[in-house]
Amino acid sequence: MPKLVRLYIQSVAIGFALSVGFVVALVVMDVAGLQRLILGDMGWVAALMMVMFNGVVFSGVQFAIAIMRLAEDDDEGPRGGRMMPVLRPIPVRVEAQAKPGMARRRR
Repeated sequence: MPKLVRLYIQSVAIGFALSVGFVVALVVMDVAGLQRLILGDMGWVAALMMVMFNGVVFSGVQFAIAIMRLAEDDDEGPRGGRMMPVLRPIPVRVEAQAKPGMARRRR
């Protein structure tokens, strides 16, 4: 099996395991009254949907993190191109003039 496929399967397994843990934590802590709803008659459908939808999201995030960790380190520093010029701030004098009648309005 190719390494990338193996990495994807591992990421999906980790993502769905995290999803199951997340849904169990939501039910145990009774977030937004989910415990009463999920432990009802047809609550298993809601629990299954939550596990599946969160599993898709968590698997995608897990796979993205795994792929980004495969990148090579950039220990070499800059690889070329022109050097950016150093910009130094230059103060500019701006005169502020009060509009006529502004002093009377402050009272």
